[in-house]
Amino acid sequence: MEDTLALARTYKGFLRGEDYSVDHVETGGAAKEALKAGEHDLVLLDLRLPDIPGEDIMTWMRETGLDLPVVVITAQGSVGVAVEAMRAGAVDFLMKPFTEDRLVHSIRTHLDQSRFLKAAARPVAEAPVRVVPQPKAIEPGDRTFAGFIGDSVPMQAVYRLIRSASASNATVFITGESGTGKEVCANAIHDTSARKPKNFVPLNCAAIPGDLMESEIFGHVKGAFTGATSDKTGAAQLADGGTLFLDEICEMSPHLQTKLLRFIQTGSFNPVGKAETVTVDTRFICATNRDPLTEVTAGRFREDLYYRLHVIPIEMPALRDRGEDVMRIAEGFLRDYAAEEGKELSSFSSGARDALLAYGWPGNVRQLQNIIRHAVVFGEGTEVTAAMLRAPIGHASGQQAASLAPAPQVRPGAGNAGQPGAAVNGAARPDPNDLNALAAAIRPLEDVEREAIENAVEQCGGDVRKAAVFLGVSPATIYRKQKSWRERTA
Repeated sequence: MEDTLALARTYKGFLRGEDYSVDHVETGGAAKEALKAGEHDLVLLDLRLPDIPGEDIMTWMRETGLDLPVVVITAQGSVGVAVEAMRAGAVDFLMKPFTEDRLVHSIRTHLDQSRFLKAAARPVAEAPVRVVPQPKAIEPGDRTFAGFIGDSVPMQAVYRLIRSASASNATVFITGESGTGKEVCANAIHDTSARKPKNFVPLNCAAIPGDLMESEIFGHVKGAFTGATSDKTGAAQLADGGTLFLDEICEMSPHLQTKLLRFIQTGSFNPVGKAETVTVDTRFICATNRDPLTEVTAGRFREDLYYRLHVIPIEMPALRDRGEDVMRIAEGFLRDYAAEEGKELSSFSSGARDALLAYGWPGNVRQLQNIIRHAVVFGEGTEVTAAMLRAPIGHASGQQAASLAPAPQVRPGAGNAGQPGAAVNGAARPDPNDLNALAAAIRPLEDVEREAIENAVEQCGGDVRKAAVFLGVSPATIYRKQKSWRERTA
């Protein structure tokens, strides 16, 4: 749908060498009539039509059940409008003027993606896939699938996508909050695919310092840089014939994004310090807990890399949206941890059940896992009660959460200004001329920083990435500091 005839002819010329049948209309009204025929697989939509706004066309398509991928076209100054259109259901946006390669790539990508999603929505027997080792399809009453526990409606959709993705070599982009099971999903795709006999190699882009990341992915030769005392095989080569899983992909530096894009396009790379090119057959799966489109529009993530990776999207549902799955997962954790700790705990009281189902689970499955383990370690008897569930679950059940709140700290230099002995948060101010008193009252910044980080990680149930968000630092910063603390005490 493009009201400028010259541009429409240009776009059709771009697609002349492709195996597509292209219909052009100039108005929204004509577009509706053409789409009613049900003979189209993708819509290329200019948001500024002469009679009907493009956004209204998308709304009409949703209301009439036309489930087609929509690629919107926007002028230079309306990227924000295009982003809103994508949040309303569009799969991509092209900013004028765009190149032939950009148009062809977008259409190819989203037609392929649409086929995968349609195949995933059909019963497995009808899906046109090659025969590969796959787990039994989940049936009513079944509560496990490829490493997952639960049979809620959102998870059924994930299982269908896993089955569809496992029959392909296309890249998969998994999104979702921290703790929702993105790595479990990636592993499930690998384990249900023909690549299962080969390696599944996970790599967390947030856990490795940026200057070492290239070596971790591509490897290096001895002497390539200071500290390279021997050859190292990188994750890309270890995953030859198998799957490379790049978690927290949006944490990758722009420099490395460029090298990764080339690797995905060619299947080859150069280890650090080595001129010889290595070629491998690797399937890519990546994940992030951020909104990747926001990262692209902010310039932090390459647009061309995004479209190379974002072929089969899978969004992991938050635990709060999975209903009774919360109890099924909790029961699995309880069974495992009770056996591990030699405890007799085997069930949840009605109060504990109500608390687990009522809570919002900001840390998702990882937080649930942490809380059940805590209850097992400190609990006694055969039944987990509401009182055994530590805050904030206890708080949701009417218990007090104050035990987890950090003790208030005296901040030297705050409060009443000026005189020795003045109260500071209830404590006496030391004499500024008394060095011993100052040493007792003022803690080293390094100690304060370590306490703040450890407290934040504890409050977040051990989730470093979530703690980093609240502390306003990079997860890599926390990992590096934790490593340095361990080395000092080793």
